[in-house]
Amino acid sequence: MRMGKLSESVPKPMLPIGGKPILEHQVELLKASGITEITLCVRHLSPVISNHFGNGSCWGVKIDYSVEENPLGTAGCLRRAFPETDREILVLYGDVMVWMNLEEMIRRHQESGADATLAAHSNDHPFDSDLLEVDDEMRVIGIHPKPHPEGAWLPNLTNAAVYVLGPTLLKIIPTDRPTDCARDLFPEALRQGLHLRAYRTAEYIKDAGTQKRYPEVENDWKSGKIQMMHQKNPRPAVFLDRDGVLVKEVGHLHRPEQLELLPGAAEGLKKLNRAGFITALVTNQPVLARGICTTDELKIIHNKMETLLGREGARLDAIYYCPHHPDRGFPGEIAELKISCRCRKPDTGMIEKAQKEFNIDLGKSWMIGDTTVDIETARRAGIKSILLETGYGGKDNRHNVKPVLLCRDLPEAAERIIEKMNTSHPERS
Repeated sequence: MRMGKLSESVPKPMLPIGGKPILEHQVELLKASGITEITLCVRHLSPVISNHFGNGSCWGVKIDYSVEENPLGTAGCLRRAFPETDREILVLYGDVMVWMNLEEMIRRHQESGADATLAAHSNDHPFDSDLLEVDDEMRVIGIHPKPHPEGAWLPNLTNAAVYVLGPTLLKIIPTDRPTDCARDLFPEALRQGLHLRAYRTAEYIKDAGTQKRYPEVENDWKSGKIQMMHQKNPRPAVFLDRDGVLVKEVGHLHRPEQLELLPGAAEGLKKLNRAGFITALVTNQPVLARGICTTDELKIIHNKMETLLGREGARLDAIYYCPHHPDRGFPGEIAELKISCRCRKPDTGMIEKAQKEFNIDLGKSWMIGDTTVDIETARRAGIKSILLETGYGGKDNRHNVKPVLLCRDLPEAAERIIEKMNTSHPERS
């Protein structure tokens, strides 16, 4: 349901969050990010916006206006506003509350040489979201608009509606019809072989333009959640093993039909999501080195897991896996993957990669696993550990280590972590 009467006299970008319009938050974020030339594409109730912002001088920026007489779509309005530009532009949607490190996104875009970079994140409702499919280098290889076919196992990587667009992309926007970025422009760019990349972030990007989400965003601002989620602020994470923690242990899982969520897995993960933890899967996948599962097949397995979690309102911010295995001599093995590496647990390469990507505070982070390998990984990484009684329940006996906590299952582990967080920070409880 959209905003209805609430936006009949006030355009959605002017709805207040924390006492000021959403659009004003965006202008302040842009100024703080060093972006001072702003063009507002406006149509509905545009004088309300122009009367408030004027030329932008009160905010230390320069604001121009591109006024649509008829709807042009989210891409069509850009072609009208920038008909001959040879510069990159940053695109925000006026009814989306954004609080993120824009400089880092722009830097990554420029380093990659992409024609466009799309901010992307996981969410708790992938079934009704536009989803991006990427390769291991975060290059976009597929776009899956909602609604999704029944039984399709798709990644939980949502187009978050913050873009850096280069001039090549802007020039393919048609001038004779309304055009939407997600539905029209980006699929066409892929068809033409242009280079699109996803910039994965766990920062705050949320559509406030519905009756349900608007009060949620207001509450998130009041609680400090929005500000806390900025990438410049170190955040605690919970790292999770896969088999025996989120999904049933079957021994060398290598086919999607083998995957089944453990009871309570989504419930426990959802608790961690709501408490503000980065949640990252870190899993050894020797099935790749053994040659019994391909990378594409593993992606489908993980897509299924994310889809099943999403159906219950839970999400992972990232998935990291190690494809290597040092022992040789298996029929059909992949020789180049039969190596010793820094990413295979109990080494800490996957945790280090996540820490760099999300600016994780390891001193406040946890590892949840079902084996002593997971507990040893936590010890080496300098994070606290929880051993679950599910899966192997620590009976692998590969390392002589003890966890900080022993828990029945993931829901109990989540509760104990949140209890300890609230004990350390009473103001959060």
